[in-house]
Amino acid sequence: MSVTDEGPGFPPDFLPRAFDRFTRAEASRTSDGSGLGLAFVHAVATAHGGTAHADPTGPGATITLRLPV
Repeated sequence: MSVTDEGPGFPPDFLPRAFDRFTRAEASRTSDGSGLGLAFVHAVATAHGGTAHADPTGPGATITLRLPV
């Protein structure tokens, strides 16, 4: 399953930390949020033997959750 948003996205150098708890890209630090959303996605994926992947897509970002079936 993939979800793409139209927000400011995040820079490629943020990718290694994108799924860390309480981590936010510089552009999002002035908006609401705690930096836990992608950490939850990663935790769910891992708990079910899957993976989570983030792609900056220009404006916005695409987050892909893969679960085994």
